[in-house]
Amino acid sequence: MPARQDHRLVRTGEHWLTLPNPHDIPVGICAGEDVPLEPAAVDEALALLDTAGTLERLAEATPGYDGPAPRITRVVLTPDFHKGAGIPIGTVLETEHALLPQAVGNDVNCGMRLEVTNLRADRVRPRLDALERRLRHLFFEGGRRIALTPAQREGLLRDGLPGLLLTGGTPWPGVRPEDAEDGLDRVHASGYPVETAEAFAGWIGSAGGASHDGIIGGIGGGNHFAELQYVAQVHDATAAHAWGLTPGTVVSMVHSGSLSLGHQANATALDRLRAAWPAGLPRPRNGILPFLLDERSAPARRRYLDAFGNAANFAVGNRFFLALTMRAGLAAECGDTASRLLYDAPHNLFWRDGDRVVHRKGATPAGGHAEMAGGPHAMWGEPVIVPGSMGASSFVLRGHGDPRTLASACHGAGRRVPRGASARGSDAELDAFLREFRVVTPLDHRSPVVARRSDVMAAWRRDLKQEAPWAYKDIGPVVSSLRGGGVATPVAELRPLLTVKG
Repeated sequence: MPARQDHRLVRTGEHWLTLPNPHDIPVGICAGEDVPLEPAAVDEALALLDTAGTLERLAEATPGYDGPAPRITRVVLTPDFHKGAGIPIGTVLETEHALLPQAVGNDVNCGMRLEVTNLRADRVRPRLDALERRLRHLFFEGGRRIALTPAQREGLLRDGLPGLLLTGGTPWPGVRPEDAEDGLDRVHASGYPVETAEAFAGWIGSAGGASHDGIIGGIGGGNHFAELQYVAQVHDATAAHAWGLTPGTVVSMVHSGSLSLGHQANATALDRLRAAWPAGLPRPRNGILPFLLDERSAPARRRYLDAFGNAANFAVGNRFFLALTMRAGLAAECGDTASRLLYDAPHNLFWRDGDRVVHRKGATPAGGHAEMAGGPHAMWGEPVIVPGSMGASSFVLRGHGDPRTLASACHGAGRRVPRGASARGSDAELDAFLREFRVVTPLDHRSPVVARRSDVMAAWRRDLKQEAPWAYKDIGPVVSSLRGGGVATPVAELRPLLTVKG
């Protein structure tokens, strides 16, 4: 449903809308007229604004609370915003004196990693059949075998990439010396230092010495992926040259997060919030439970923040190992290759500055020159990675640090059709898509043995339909909204060669 048809939204510019509300909270929506905004997501955004009243009532009902009034100070909805679980995906939320774990969600530090290779698309295309078999083995048939010592696991969970890469121990194929340097200055949140990893002690000490497990290096489900792409078009020649994005260059894009660790971290928060909820105060109808930033909530908040930091650190390490797996596949099939990280950006995190907290859920940082000062992207602004739907183009942009969006941009095209409805999509459309595009999954649908299992094939097809192109918005109008709204400038368009889906 186009935004201009929703009477609750007021267009304030060619690429900007606002959502009037009884709480007088500034709500900015970056979306051109050709970007569809689902009514259910607008409903959910309005319900989210009722959290302002929840904060007031919680402060009044909390014994001994005498701190400043907690409040929501700004809400930004990015062009891909769509219905989530209580809070729309694509929401940036600024609060004072309050922290909302659900405004980050279960998949803590879900994000994107983009590496630029020295390969050309015309060298990779003839090897796609062999590469598909290789990647299926590496990702899903026991081929990745990432060995980690307990010290490396704990280092990762406590300090992120620096804790992993600067801890001695088992080397991994494809790691280069510059990976440690890149892990510090080409990752938006390379480490979320915490004092303990006690919440995940079982994973740390699951075996004596260096050991393997089925968690680290996992893609995850839903819209997570690892994809080989090539630079199809350059929009900002100077920035593209500086970033190595010349036409025909092959890149590796990874979208994944904290897997089961993030779910455990969010459950830690909700368990403590429910237990501490004041007797006699009804829980909010939308289920959003906040922490007040006072001394009384500090112990429970600390338990959550430790688990949250562990999950956030795991996520950035997980993307690193997914990229290593892609490097291994390319090296095996295409010979000597090199890859260099362009950027790793988070989607689901919060940033605290004193009593002010910026939460992002399904939104990516889009800082400008000031935010990037002192780093390798200071001249251009923060790289903004916006993937399209499976089989569609993705874009790399450079951010402008726009205060209207709290220096944020969308993290993808955004769903057009809910998962349940898209799973009932046309079989003919799916078949046509699979004839034109290569998807690597744990199941090889071309195998005669698999094809005879109608139940297995039906489940496989249902899962693919949920992520098929028709379930998502067109990426073009979404990127145009970012450009026209002054949020970010396109640098290059990337087109896929193959996608690995979990």
